[in-house]
Amino acid sequence: MPPRTSRTTALRVAVLADSDTRWKWGALTARRLTAGSPDAPREADRPVEISGLLLRGRATPTARQLAEVGDVGVETGRVREVTAVEFLHTVRDEGYDVVVLALVGGAVQAMLHGLATLRLPARPVVVTGYVGVVYEKLADGLLLRHGADVVLANSRHDAERFRAVYEGVGADASAVTEAALPFLGGAPHLPQEGRDTVVFAAQPSVPASRADRTYLLRRLVEHARLHPDREVLLKLRSKPGEHTTHIEELPYQRLAERLPGGLPPNFRLVYGHMGEVLDRTDLLVTVSSTAALESLHRRIPTAVLTDLGVRETLGNHHFIGSGLLTSWDRLDGGSHPEPDEKWLAGQGVAADGTYDTSYDTARARVDALLAEPRLPDLAPYYTPATAPGYLPGILARHHLAPDGRPLPGAAAPRETGGVRGAVRDAVREAARGAYRQGVQRVAPVIRRMGEL
Repeated sequence: MPPRTSRTTALRVAVLADSDTRWKWGALTARRLTAGSPDAPREADRPVEISGLLLRGRATPTARQLAEVGDVGVETGRVREVTAVEFLHTVRDEGYDVVVLALVGGAVQAMLHGLATLRLPARPVVVTGYVGVVYEKLADGLLLRHGADVVLANSRHDAERFRAVYEGVGADASAVTEAALPFLGGAPHLPQEGRDTVVFAAQPSVPASRADRTYLLRRLVEHARLHPDREVLLKLRSKPGEHTTHIEELPYQRLAERLPGGLPPNFRLVYGHMGEVLDRTDLLVTVSSTAALESLHRRIPTAVLTDLGVRETLGNHHFIGSGLLTSWDRLDGGSHPEPDEKWLAGQGVAADGTYDTSYDTARARVDALLAEPRLPDLAPYYTPATAPGYLPGILARHHLAPDGRPLPGAAAPRETGGVRGAVRDAVREAARGAYRQGVQRVAPVIRRMGEL
């Protein structure tokens, strides 16, 4: 029987993402999985076509957010918004060779069951993974991703943990494949005379409380006042009203407006592509952002704050042993942490130059699967038999029945254009706006009232 795909036709890849950061991860992962390595380039007559599909939901990225992700190698005309059921229909009709699920765990699980029900004669290779540091819900997130052909780990450390979880519950761990974060790169850090820039990489949900976020903002502003010749930047992920991978109930922009004494002239709020911000960074400070790994990859001095404690809820416990843990008091005094090289090697940072080959194993695995005449049926760990009290709820959130098939009424084709399509889009945007207002305005007020 011939291979599933012809060497004379394009390799067709679909990336399904549910937020701006996951879109960035998914699109760049697709590029790295389908690009030839220096030792084993792909055939010149096998072009790659990558289509972007954005899963409709609370965190569906805006046009501005997509633009700030930077160049991910996917034409904007090949990116569109879909529901879960529309995605399944698209896979059924388009005949993709590879599907990258850049989604939260529950959505990955739903798509795996939905794809399984399609019973395609030549189904696509299914790839999934994590957009950054895995510091919470390790077992839950991993088991929801089980069933994909390839579960990418961003480091040797993660690969070992992932296999241990799967093997510990008696699940097949062969899909776990070590790679690296696909968006590491950029020129190594070189100090420039006359430039001294400190960047604080903000996170939407870490820390969560108003008091903690106000504290970090105040210390950052105080640092700017203590060092008037130093440029201090607060790198923000989104503008108020936009959502990212995590919900941001208390945007730093709003807190900055209420900060007593105002902001010093050498302090600025910035947006944009993280790589471009790192181009001019001399010290990156964060609580636990994945930006720390991007910074370390470029050998930029990096600090992980302990001011609010070293806690699992903050994610900075991931950096135990890194040599990066420090406080604002020490940074104010001029000290910079020195990273532990052994820790770096285990985290997939690959500042030693091996990053160029970090996707070779994953690429070879995908190629081997593509060469199979027929792939086995998708077999997630969670089934109606193993998780009857958990799986149906996950599937229902994406309008799928307990067996993975679309619920009645969920499979209606999406209207495009015309008055009815415009009305539908307007209603959807209004609902999204109401949701965001509820998250960022109403919910905090209700919580404060409950604390009285």
